[in-house]
Amino acid sequence: MAVLTRTLYTTRFALMGGQASVRFVDGRGQEHAERIARAAEGEALRIEHKFSRYRSQSVVSRINQNAGLFPVIVDEETEYLVNAALELSEQTAGRFDPTVGVLRRAWDFKTGRIATPEELAALLPLVDARAVSVQNGSVFLQRPGMEIDLGGVGKEYAVDRVTERLRREGVESAIINFLGDVRTLGHRSDGRPWLIGVVDPLHPDRCRFSIRARADAGVATSGDYERGFVRDGVRYHHILDATTGFPARGLSSVTVIAPTTFAAGRLASAAFLLGPKRGLRLLEASPSTEGALITESGQVIATPGMARISDLAMERQPS
Repeated sequence: MAVLTRTLYTTRFALMGGQASVRFVDGRGQEHAERIARAAEGEALRIEHKFSRYRSQSVVSRINQNAGLFPVIVDEETEYLVNAALELSEQTAGRFDPTVGVLRRAWDFKTGRIATPEELAALLPLVDARAVSVQNGSVFLQRPGMEIDLGGVGKEYAVDRVTERLRREGVESAIINFLGDVRTLGHRSDGRPWLIGVVDPLHPDRCRFSIRARADAGVATSGDYERGFVRDGVRYHHILDATTGFPARGLSSVTVIAPTTFAAGRLASAAFLLGPKRGLRLLEASPSTEGALITESGQVIATPGMARISDLAMERQPS
């Protein structure tokens, strides 16, 4: 009787302006593993190409090109993501808004350009999730010049879709990491918990704490260290409060553990925009969810169960 040797395979590829990795265990040989790796990468890139606002032929670009003109017919997947983004806007009282992307005309986080009040006053009327109409299998931006951006939900969705693709391919143990957003599939082959490091937002080259993730868990982080700059002692970052047009204040990062990466990502974004107190209450009220919020001063605030699955209890909390 032949014995299959289970081997750990890793594939890495560029995705959404960053690095993606998929690690999985398989015992059906190198050729079969390479086919699985190609399938996983292909699914991730399919989602990027379909929903990227930077690609002229993407469904998002078609919706934006027809803003104020007429609705664009979309498929169920697109409608699902748009509705998820609109629900997140409601959940945060408009602080998250999938139409906030137009503000990049005023902000430039690469060159350190700060938007002026006049520029924001001219652009903020175009930031309004209530002016996004989803009905009869179509999406319509009601005002000319509006833009929708699904980047706030698309990456985490891609993680879960790739996880499901691996599951269909018969993979029972894997960890998927897209630019820091993670999903575990099954248990580690050595029986140990999945260990996921969380970046210290005040020192992005360091790990602040680690999470011992269970099987089939999603982990996502929303942080101000990804894109931003400091001017006159003030940090400006890309997570904009759509109600003001300026970066959200109070937190430097939020990490959430939930049943899926899609759920974790939306809660992390919502909590970041709501701030320390309201963000923590949101996580505590969310079923099957744990999380940790790091304030701008470096203090860690966590849900009650977070210490059980992380090393937070072993670190000295800032006063």
